[in-house]
Amino acid sequence: MRFEHLVEINDLDNPLDFTLDRSQVWAGLMARVEDSVPFLPGLAECRILSREVGAVERLLVFGAAQIRDRASFLEAEWVCFETQRTADHAGGTLTIRIEEPAEGRLFLRFTYETSFGDPGSDPEASAYVDYIKSAYHASDLDTVALIRELAMARSAH
Repeated sequence: MRFEHLVEINDLDNPLDFTLDRSQVWAGLMARVEDSVPFLPGLAECRILSREVGAVERLLVFGAAQIRDRASFLEAEWVCFETQRTADHAGGTLTIRIEEPAEGRLFLRFTYETSFGDPGSDPEASAYVDYIKSAYHASDLDTVALIRELAMARSAH
């Protein structure tokens, strides 16, 4: 299954809205790389296992389930989380790209690629895939809200 959508960062039509710049959005994405616990409900621990230029290997602990992933990134451009398929996880990738089609008009493009197959004409499988997409979208909105909160907290200091 492939699922992609955009989330706008700044509402330039609202002068009262706290406007983030690219570096603040990037800092928020790197906060998710370093410690995904605040970003993922149910995640008890996010441990960095190794580092190299442009990537980290991590262990994510969700209760009894332990999942290894690799977070790779290109500074101020994109982050990609890659998880192998295991008995505890369906596997797949999430790529988050920063897009700026006009000055100050920032978006995050979330692209999911999972091992879930095409539901075809199966209404039950189709409903399940729709549910997953909805959950991904809600999680991504929460990610942007948390990035905004982190940026606001940093600017207050």
